Amino acid sequence: MKSATRNRPQSIYSWVAQELGSRIVSGEYVPGEYIPNENDIGEELGVSRTTLREAFKLLTAKGLIESRPKLGTRIRPRKHWNMFDAEVLRWCFSSNPDAKFYMSLYEMREIIEPNAASLAALHRTDEQLAALAEAYQAMENAKVGTDAVYKSDLDFHLALLEATNNEFMASLGVTIETALENSFRLSSAIAEEYVDSLPGHKAVFLAIKEQDPTLAKKEMQTLLINARHALEHTLAALKDTAE
Repeated sequence: MKSATRNRPQSIYSWVAQELGSRIVSGEYVPGEYIPNENDIGEELGVSRTTLREAFKLLTAKGLIESRPKLGTRIRPRKHWNMFDAEVLRWCFSSNPDAKFYMSLYEMREIIEPNAASLAALHRTDEQLAALAEAYQAMENAKVGTDAVYKSDLDFHLALLEATNNEFMASLGVTIETALENSFRLSSAIAEEYVDSLPGHKAVFLAIKEQDPTLAKKEMQTLLINARHALEHTLAALKDTAE
């Protein structure tokens, strides 16, 4: 069980929610099972029942738990978890998720981002195109092995979603920023694969610049397919290293 000695934030119940949420997403508390006795958890974490209940409210809102009268608090099946919640995503990445988790993220991206690129080609403004160009240039200038590699990649994709001028697309980018950042951090771990991705990003940018929605969609599809293959290679390499 994790140590509860980490520094606490000002909001104690948020800290408790983080502790318990991390245990849930890591599998320490299994879906379908009930959370251990509240008194025991409160004693372990050094918090009151009121604080614990406030933390439970947060976790309930995120879909992780549910209270059952006379039975207690149960971990909900994973399908009910709000995977677009920034905190839930952060807890998931902190628990060293398996390859299936990353692949699910890429499958979602392959559904959304090609269409986003098409919309950006149709609706982007000159200012948004400039932001996309700046993000791409930052990718080219990023020194391999530094945080600038994945941060510039993230900026490119967020700028693209913003350039759709669709409020739902733009909001989605902000919502899953944590997931994108962590996946880019991992996929850029191998220098050659990051460098190899640059022409694909440039092709997407140029298609959006030329306001060609069909080509922008096609280039983004190709970029994501190559990115998924690169991620699979990285995950396999990390697995071999761990063994």
